[in-house]
Amino acid sequence: MVGLSHAAVRASLGSFLPPGRRTLWPSEMLNSRRVPAQKENQNPELCFKDIGLGIGPQLLGNEEGPIRESIQHLESFGCIAIDINMGCPVSKALKHNYGVALMGDPQYAQQVTRYAVQSAKVPVSVKLRAGFDKDQENLLPFIEGVFNAGASWVTLHPRTAEQKRRGNANWNLILKAVDQIKRPIIGNGDVQCLEDIERMLNETRCSRVMIGRALLMKPWLLNYDGLGSQEPPPEDQSAIVHRHLIQIIQNCFAWYETAAAFRKLKFFIVYAKPWIEFGEVLHGEFQRSQSQDEMIDRVNRFFLTPKRIWQRTELRA
Repeated sequence: MVGLSHAAVRASLGSFLPPGRRTLWPSEMLNSRRVPAQKENQNPELCFKDIGLGIGPQLLGNEEGPIRESIQHLESFGCIAIDINMGCPVSKALKHNYGVALMGDPQYAQQVTRYAVQSAKVPVSVKLRAGFDKDQENLLPFIEGVFNAGASWVTLHPRTAEQKRRGNANWNLILKAVDQIKRPIIGNGDVQCLEDIERMLNETRCSRVMIGRALLMKPWLLNYDGLGSQEPPPEDQSAIVHRHLIQIIQNCFAWYETAAAFRKLKFFIVYAKPWIEFGEVLHGEFQRSQSQDEMIDRVNRFFLTPKRIWQRTELRA
């Protein structure tokens, strides 16, 4: 969710939570070598205008000092959990031995987890992938290791590093982890609709479900209650997405510098467009806009005719 799970998006999504419902919201991935020198709300990545929702920042790190200083800094902002990211497969993270690179060295990954746990007053979690193609048999021992190092829960995205976002997430790996480790496992991967949430909980028996990019255009996924939640009627879905996009635009321009607001919005729509009918047209409207008012006007005109929201898509960017 790099570039996507920032405050403007989180706050809009949070406005759709049913009364009394709570969830844990991740930040964008934060570099532990940079966080200690940054001020709260200095940039979109470190903006916590929505801190009351319950923020659990994702941290990239592999050194004790920067991890400790970053966690103390983030706790001072009011964050309620810390997630050590051991799942990011992008080359920039791998180059610095961050993200999924840590899964190549289980002992060091455990030490990184200990650094975080010893530094934090709040719970520490670990987000990871299925590992690397050549050593998937090491996944369960790896998970046990980070739990032994003090992790409160693990979020498992069951694709390998080499897969990135290609192919299908192997939910059987989540089930194996739940059955054999018997500690809190959060399931993630290929969750695009309410039916997918229900199916993942039933098939894997995971403790909770983490939703990724599908949530960008489907705030109603937050309404899942395990009691037969239904997708809203198509015309209501269009109206919800319309309201959601306007709120994100307004939040971006209210909280970020203008250039940063445009950058975040134009990046957002690239990854949100696959779930909406005529998404490429909407993408073009965002890209052509030169001001907040123009962008809002273009979005309003786009939704003069209700648009369908696809239940699932294979076009995930």
